[in-house]
Amino acid sequence: MEIARILAPNPGPFTGSGTNTYVICNGEHAALLDPGPIIPEHLSAIEQAVGELTPVGVIVTHNHSDHAPMANMLAERLGVAAFGYEAGPDFTPDVLICDGDSIPIGAKELIAVHTPGHTADHLCFLAGQQLFTGDHIMGGSTVVIEDAAAYMASLHRVAALGVDRLCPGHGDLIDNAGDAVAAYIEHRLERERQIVAAVEGGAGSVQQIVDAVYEGIDPVLIPAACFQVEVQLEKLISENRLFLDRAATVDTRVVAPE
Repeated sequence: MEIARILAPNPGPFTGSGTNTYVICNGEHAALLDPGPIIPEHLSAIEQAVGELTPVGVIVTHNHSDHAPMANMLAERLGVAAFGYEAGPDFTPDVLICDGDSIPIGAKELIAVHTPGHTADHLCFLAGQQLFTGDHIMGGSTVVIEDAAAYMASLHRVAALGVDRLCPGHGDLIDNAGDAVAAYIEHRLERERQIVAAVEGGAGSVQQIVDAVYEGIDPVLIPAACFQVEVQLEKLISENRLFLDRAATVDTRVVAPE
């Protein structure tokens, strides 16, 4: 399959240079992946890229505002169905898809791979030796996650696919896929080690852990860092690597095992 990447004009701290919309082609047929937010000039760029190709569907990796809102509008304009795992605030799939489902593009197909962690509804899409990763893996950056245990399991699942190339929702295409996935796994393991070390060093609250682990962080990213620490703590506590001291104050509630 051939792909064309169209960059949405929505750069920011969490979107990098913008959202990657993909036109995934097989012969005269094409699927559209992650059309992004409703931005007229981006809609025009997508339609221009489709050109004389025969569209087969508009696909969404997950229900975030930088990926999904334009899907229904674009699907209606192209006269095709919108595909997604579940409905969200800005998107209602015409066709629900789950792990293992396929979407034909001419004689070939995209295979849905459920990869929860960034969000519970997140899907990657396998096309031969290419994997469209949405926000599961991004080019040049790590990602915000909602469930650390699910995310690690999803990373290991992607590693087991053995693909050659990753096509992320943000950033450049990644040709050394195995190395990139391994680096993502190691980053999460290292973050766990850092959090445990911070607690062993006396940090007992989320803010104290952030201060120890994210030294020098841009102040605009502190809320996201606090959220990530909370998510990682849930995993570490569930694994009995850290504990909650329920008799302590809110400021000193996380403790290391004795």
